Formats: sequence, structure tokens, C-alpha cells
Amino acid sequence: NLSEVSEFRLLGFFEVSHLHPLLFVVLFSLYILTLMANTVIALIINGDNTLHTPMYFFLAQLSYLDICYLSVIVPKILENLMVGTIGISKIGCAMQMFFFLFFGVAECFLLAAMSFDRYMAICYPLHYTIIMNSRICKSLVAGTYICGTAVGLVHTIITFSLPFCGLAINHFFCEIQPLLELLCGNTSPSEIQVIVVALFAIVGPFLLIIYSYICIISTILKMSSAESQQKAFSTCSSHVLVVTLFYGTASSMYLRPKSSYSASVDKLLSLSYTVVTPLLNPIIYSLRNEEMKGALRK
Repeated sequence: NLSEVSEFRLLGFFEVSHLHPLLFVVLFSLYILTLMANTVIALIINGDNTLHTPMYFFLAQLSYLDICYLSVIVPKILENLMVGTIGISKIGCAMQMFFFLFFGVAECFLLAAMSFDRYMAICYPLHYTIIMNSRICKSLVAGTYICGTAVGLVHTIITFSLPFCGLAINHFFCEIQPLLELLCGNTSPSEIQVIVVALFAIVGPFLLIIYSYICIISTILKMSSAESQQKAFSTCSSHVLVVTLFYGTASSMYLRPKSSYSASVDKLLSLSYTVVTPLLNPIIYSLRNEEMKGALRK
């Protein structure tokens, strides 16, 4: 049982094997739609000079992250749906976990950077263009990638340095919780590690977002004009929806003990933030933003 594991088996949706063809069609369609939607958003922002502002710069980065994040997971899901249980090497599994964590954590911090941008735009409008210059925006984005790399490396190295007593991963990709189920002996230290990483990568940025919006709401309520208040709220509404969607599913996944782990619930939650959220992000921003709708029409 303690022999070196060189390959895992991804069980995928073995419980509903009769629905594999339908699931394949649905997920493949969602995958193509998401790639197209995020690519269009990125191309429009890069091609329209009126959208060369910090807010849209961050939005383009969000689209890039969603494309990469989705592409780490979905091709393996589609392969699983086509052929059933599939094998994945230990190195391949480790790489998939790393890139999954890298892009996921980077998105957490990018959403925090986007809230900071809205905070500066509403609370300090006269200094906004000076503070949120190109160098600062690029530095914030670089910081999100550095945080993603650090979390992904630390978590992946620690997890895959431990002995495994099982080969079958009851999931459709190398997710953290199913891998914890395969570790030998006491998994409490690894479970604590997951929670610590989640606190840093999920709760940390979320607290920054909450603080930013407390300041934003306080500033908006002090505005004398109802029209100014409405305009300020409208610039934040899309970001609030995206944050709620992303953090709601992520926190329900990683801020709970292993004792409450359920494979079927875990798979549904994973689908929501790996497939549904990246599709909804460009839709939310394009439908609720007049500048984006104008650029789309052009």
C-alpha cells in the first residue's frame, strides 16, 4: 500500500454514466461559448481606445485568467465523459493542481485589485488618474500572478510529497479534497494546510474587497446628487455580482472540514466555479456596462 504511486485514475461522473453523452454536449457547448465570450471581451478592450482605462485593463486580465482557468480543467472532463475512467500520471496530476491553484488564486487577488480600482475612482476621483497609472496597474496584476504561483507551488509540493494509499480520484480532475482522501494515515495536517491556504487566498482578498466597498458605500451616501449616486453604484454593480458568484462557490468548497466532504456535492460546486462562473463573467460585464455595449455595437 505504501509503494510509490505513479498514476491516478480519474473516476469522473461514473455515478451517471448513462448521461455522459448529454453532459459532453452541454459542457463542450459551454466551453466553446465561454472561450468565445472571454476572447471577444479581451479583443474589444484591446482594440477600442476608449476602453484603455484601468477598469477595463483589469477586466481584460480577468478574461485571460478565465480562459486559462477553464482550459486547465474542461478538456480532461470532456475526455472523461468520452471514454469513462481515465488515467493521469502523478506529474500530470501535480501540474493540473498547480495551474488550477495558480489561476484560481490569481483571480481572487485580481478581484481585490479591481475593487481597489473602484475604491480609488469613487473615493479619490481627483487623484485617480495619477495614482492608478499604467505602472501601478501592471504591478497589481504582477502581484496577483506572484501570489498564485506561491500558493500553487507550496500547496502542490507539500501534497505530492506525502504518501498515497489509493489510486482512484473520485472527481473529474485533480482537486484538493479528493486527493486528501487518498493520503495515508492522519490527514489532519494536510486538511489544516488547505484551510490556511484558503484563508490567505480567499479570505484575505475578500476582506480587502469588503473594506473597499465599505469606503465606497460611505462615499456614495455622502454624494448630494441622486444621479451621481446612481452612476457610482452602476460602476460597481458588475464587480459585486462577479465577486459574489466567485467567492460564494470557492468559500463553500475550501472553508469547510473534510468531515463534511461529499463527492457529489463537491463535483457540482467544482462545475459551478470552473465552467459556469467564467461564462457568466463576460456576460455580466457586457450586459450591465454601457461602455462595453457601445464598444460591442461598434
